[in-house]
Amino acid sequence: MANIKRLQMWNDICTDSRISISKSLFGLRTTAVYQPTNSVLDAKTVEFSPADGEKLRNILAAPVKDLSKAIGDFRPQQAVNGNYMAEFCVSRDGRFFAIQLFHFARISYEPVTSTRIFEGEEAGIIRRLF
Repeated sequence: MANIKRLQMWNDICTDSRISISKSLFGLRTTAVYQPTNSVLDAKTVEFSPADGEKLRNILAAPVKDLSKAIGDFRPQQAVNGNYMAEFCVSRDGRFFAIQLFHFARISYEPVTSTRIFEGEEAGIIRRLF
């Protein structure tokens, strides 16, 4: 698991009205909670090959109503030192999923999508990818 505060999309998560942030252990530990279901968010980063990264980029560009169709039977495979990296936060109950995709360029990962947030059934659909 990644440290949620170290994600590049941390500011987007913090400013989302559905998320509450609390600090404990003398400010050393930060917890983000999806308020509608009171479920804690977990963060993760995963790297992908160029082919899987491009496919994921197309999926994230699809309208929500076409999400299942865009995904089809695609299941991205984690790659070591991949060209693409996804950061995501998912609530433990699976009802909230936030993702942002990055591409490695100029010695760092640059965002290729904005932070995309899915709730409810859509969160479950996109979560099955990972």
